[in-house]
Amino acid sequence: MSEEKNATQELREKLLNEPKGAKALSAEEFEAADAFCEGYKAFLNASPVEREAVKYTVDAAKKAGFVPFDPEKEYKSGDRVFLVNRDKAIALAVIGKNGVKNGARLAIAHIDSPRIDLKPNPLYEANNLALFKTHYYGGLKKYQWTAIPLTLHGVVVKLDGTRVDVKWGDEDNESCFCVTDLLPHLAQEQVTKPMSKAFTGEDLNVLVGSRPYADAEDEKELVKLNVMSILNEKYGITEGDFLSAELCLVPSFKAKDIGFDRSMIGGYGHDDKVCAYPALMAALDAEDVNSTCITYLTDKEEIGSDGNTGMQSDFLRYFIYDLAKQDGVEGYRAMSKSTCLSADVNAAFDPTYASAFEAKNSCFINGGVVISKYTGHGGKYDTSDASAEYMGAVRSMLEKNNIQWQIGELGRVDLGGGGTIAKYVANMNVDVIDLGVPVLSMHAPFEIVSKTDVFMAYRAFYEFFMQQ
Repeated sequence: MSEEKNATQELREKLLNEPKGAKALSAEEFEAADAFCEGYKAFLNASPVEREAVKYTVDAAKKAGFVPFDPEKEYKSGDRVFLVNRDKAIALAVIGKNGVKNGARLAIAHIDSPRIDLKPNPLYEANNLALFKTHYYGGLKKYQWTAIPLTLHGVVVKLDGTRVDVKWGDEDNESCFCVTDLLPHLAQEQVTKPMSKAFTGEDLNVLVGSRPYADAEDEKELVKLNVMSILNEKYGITEGDFLSAELCLVPSFKAKDIGFDRSMIGGYGHDDKVCAYPALMAALDAEDVNSTCITYLTDKEEIGSDGNTGMQSDFLRYFIYDLAKQDGVEGYRAMSKSTCLSADVNAAFDPTYASAFEAKNSCFINGGVVISKYTGHGGKYDTSDASAEYMGAVRSMLEKNNIQWQIGELGRVDLGGGGTIAKYVANMNVDVIDLGVPVLSMHAPFEIVSKTDVFMAYRAFYEFFMQQ
């Protein structure tokens, strides 16, 4: 019977697809994942908004030998260049032996995350409290943003053209801000409303002050005046300067290890910096590549990828066209031969909310990097559905390099859905598939990922770049 059982086991391993999960990893792989994620946590803490992520990337790229791209200059194999788009998106390229003649290898992630933006005229006073009016950005559950500490990030451009960087609330000795909520004793009406109506966008008013200006000669809006006086002293701005500002509020949580075993990371902005950082590091580490490899960190994905810093702009296309021109080929031919990993997350199966998922086609924490053949919603609307050929090529690459991976859909078919930048890449006639990290509590102010999954994402992007 034992021989028959062994034969059955062999047949099972040969024919069936049974994910092994974290138990298949060695102690050395766990150690490597933990070490890699220390760098990721530093990136996450330093880059809550796009401009800061781009600055971090530029600094890291320069240290790794990357230089600003010059379309008039000739580049050779091994050269490393970067190109910044309006301080909110960045492309990094490692020039390959064949340039882009046979297409480029693209890893594209987004560096924006759901947050609370300030309205153009944000500051007001009500009942001796100073508050900001806000307009939320991206898909978020509004109630999750109440009664948590928030920090202010962004830029202000004054009338004379001077740009002022604003960052308030990150340091331990700095004050922070918050959206207030109603106490349970008075919330009988609130809690009986549907969740979408219990807290509206206009309720996301941020508390920023309560003391009146001390040396006032009248009694009009003295708390607001005091807040504006503090901002003027620190940043040299006036209330009118809010009209030419990009300011937002993000959670002041720092990235923290999660669990007694420290196997996970909790923090703000995993979607999609948890893919951006591995893609960045893969570009920094890639050497002696055949085809030119490009990591592109883009903006505006959470609101549809529109605008001149989003994936629907021509920035990346023109960058590749410039590279193709140097190689003596038409840009559209280089694009058509290119391949892409759309580096984006998927929703990890949550046993507490199991009914929202279809377990057999879900991804799991510690299951490795997740391939999403398509996203969209309902009948595969608003998505790029990767071809079987490209799916097979990516599978083969992962298996060949012993990279732990899994497949995943975004919840039950008719329940909801979501999108990535893959469809915009596909529209450029590029083979593309989503590959990223499973996330628990996605789009919440505090999301959770597995350290081993983050490391497997890095290995996937690196091996993708290094293919012969």
